Amino acid sequence: MSRQSRTQLVLGILLVAVGVFYFLAQQMPALRVWTQFEFQWPFYVIGAGILILLIGLMTGAPSMAIPACIVAGIGAMLYYQNRTGDWGSWSFAWTLIPGFVGIGVILTGLLGENTRQNLAHGLNLVVISAALFLAFAALFHQLSFLGPYGPAVLLVLLGLYVIGRGLMRGRPSTGG
Repeated sequence: MSRQSRTQLVLGILLVAVGVFYFLAQQMPALRVWTQFEFQWPFYVIGAGILILLIGLMTGAPSMAIPACIVAGIGAMLYYQNRTGDWGSWSFAWTLIPGFVGIGVILTGLLGENTRQNLAHGLNLVVISAALFLAFAALFHQLSFLGPYGPAVLLVLLGLYVIGRGLMRGRPSTGG
């Protein structure tokens, strides 16, 4: 199946899924709760990310998933901060942005562009982002369960992970 066929298939599945959900929400009152949310300004940012993804799917450019995930992810962070008033979380929430890039790279791979390589690179970015998020959140005393040495341990483990990945990538291939 060609890349353009795959992206059209994914777009079609997304549209059908959303349509079926909204149809079921009209028929089942319990699902209506999920369609009636208080619209807040961060949804404009999330919507812009979704729009970027849809444009990429319609034009057959799966790599548009990367900026789409960055924009939508930042919109989700803004939504959290707007709902909770926890604007100080920016001191460590920025570490999620490489993870948003990783999710976009994974989506790009799933949509058919260098699938194996993109899945590996995307997962690598998500792991690094998660470790940085935990380390910085603990550093700014938002995660007390890690204790006073948690940030240092996480940063050392992340450093060892990065070194190990670099050494594994630098090894000569022994194939036949």
